[in-house]
Amino acid sequence: MTMLRTSWACLGVLTALALGGCATPPPPAEPALITKAVPRSILVVPVVNQSLDVDAPNYLLATLAAPLAEKGYYVFPVHTTKLVLEQEGFYEGEQIHKQPPQALAKLFGADAILYVTIKRWEARYVILQTTVSVEFDYRIVSKDGQELWKAHQVQQYQPQNNNNGLLGAVIAAAMARAAPNYMPLARQAHEQVFWQGATALPRGPYRPAEPN
Repeated sequence: MTMLRTSWACLGVLTALALGGCATPPPPAEPALITKAVPRSILVVPVVNQSLDVDAPNYLLATLAAPLAEKGYYVFPVHTTKLVLEQEGFYEGEQIHKQPPQALAKLFGADAILYVTIKRWEARYVILQTTVSVEFDYRIVSKDGQELWKAHQVQQYQPQNNNNGLLGAVIAAAMARAAPNYMPLARQAHEQVFWQGATALPRGPYRPAEPN
């Protein structure tokens, strides 16, 4: 009886293989933005700040429009957007991110909305070395509320002392800690997520075609 059960089990396996052929795993899902209609206009709303730097949101907001526009999308002026939202009673990024995307898109006539959260914006001093770090979460949501794209990016910078010895290292670290330069790191993060690798956005409708 045991041999009979084993024979039937083997027969079932062979039948399944014959009917199914060589099954291959499905390809990884592409971001929805790649498979759906590419938006023509993107609304960049004020960011959520989870860092301890109260100035970080305004600095970051100023860096977001340019890379999207260069990619070929129409970007609503970020400061005008912020002003209009404040007139509607929305002053904080957390409050704005909780609003229905359909309502935000309708207010401006946008095709999609970019939400950014600052996870880290800091300069950390450890053993004569200051590390300046930024970390962001990005999401693009359609005017219908569908998530089209998301990304996460971290950038770090450690100033060099140009071989000036211990004193040079102390001075370089102190200067970086006293006045960390976050803006180049923020721009590098945007370059990585919008233009490079698996998260690169498709060409927008307003980007000129590449010359042959």
